[in-house]
Amino acid sequence: MKKPFSKKLNENNRSSKNGSSNKKNQNTSKRTSSGASSFGVKDNKKKNSKPVFNDKKNSSLKTKKNKVEEHKAYEPEDKKAKKSKNYAPRKILGRPSKRQFKEVQVKFGSFELLDFLLGNFTSYSRNNLKSLLSKQQILVNGASVKQYNFMLKPGDIVSISPYPVRKDGKRISKLKILYEDDELIAIDKPAGLLTIADDKEREATAYRYMMDYVREEDPLKRIYVVHRIDKETSGVLIFSKSEELRDALQDKWNELVETREYIAICEGRFEKKEGTRISYLLPTKTNLMYSSHKRGDGQKAITHYEVITENEEYSLVRVKLDTGRKNQIRVHMKDLGHMVVGDDKYQSNLDPIHRLGLHNRVLEFDHPLKANKHFKFIADTPKEFLNLFGLKRV
Repeated sequence: MKKPFSKKLNENNRSSKNGSSNKKNQNTSKRTSSGASSFGVKDNKKKNSKPVFNDKKNSSLKTKKNKVEEHKAYEPEDKKAKKSKNYAPRKILGRPSKRQFKEVQVKFGSFELLDFLLGNFTSYSRNNLKSLLSKQQILVNGASVKQYNFMLKPGDIVSISPYPVRKDGKRISKLKILYEDDELIAIDKPAGLLTIADDKEREATAYRYMMDYVREEDPLKRIYVVHRIDKETSGVLIFSKSEELRDALQDKWNELVETREYIAICEGRFEKKEGTRISYLLPTKTNLMYSSHKRGDGQKAITHYEVITENEEYSLVRVKLDTGRKNQIRVHMKDLGHMVVGDDKYQSNLDPIHRLGLHNRVLEFDHPLKANKHFKFIADTPKEFLNLFGLKRV
């Protein structure tokens, strides 16, 4: 009959006290060969080590540790490979990094969205793209689209967002809709909101918010950009609900528009209370616009202005445009020596209303496809403009 393990352990202790190293080695070999577990045997280099088998808590901890080690020992090869330096982790679908971000413009023809995605985003499978659609990570001109059969038109920019772009109901409710019918929609765009997405901002745009708005009724509905106003400028902005109307308006925009009236707050007092500024506008390398008087140097720009009222520091000016060039009013007011306030882009040093002092008040034009239809939209002058001059209305 085998002796209990504790008794063998006591014999070892006695043999070590007597200094008999040979007997100790013999007892150790006997203990191992007799079938007793070697689990509790300590390293011989550690002296006076105490056994822990009678401690239930320590025993359970060691058992758990042993199980973990055993699990690691039998770890599958593919899991080990993932930990090696040569292993490239799988891309997390739906959250690509900035380097993985990609956008493609529709150059010609009409396509269903999913078909276009499959043809141009080839690193994604059909299931991957459907998943991104459901998560609202597929954008068309900055607005998220979930419908796989959404029709794309030439000029549309399709992109994949690194995160879901959901409808901003609060922001939509704050946008003032001036007019809406089955053909177009007109809003009073607040200052600080882009008309459409650019390289720096892809989500917070008037286009995206109004796309979300029209698709509340029908998910397949869409809008089209007819014209743009600067991000810092507030006022009338229209979108078409059909591609045909958009094209007709853009083709003859300057001929169709009767009135483009802006309200501007300018620095100083004008000597000449009304007048007309004509020049040719060209861009600089830094994308600023400047005036040239040389015919054919750039795009011809015609601006009419009239001072409504003034105080010691500022003038409230009504501006009407014959042409709609980029930054036209801002450049012409600078040419006259009376920069629009808040316009640090064109060297204004004054900012009394904490925004650009420019508002698109009136837009009036004829319907290009219906001879008897005429539109006139008015966006009230902002209160901060009026308060600066003690006025109630313009």
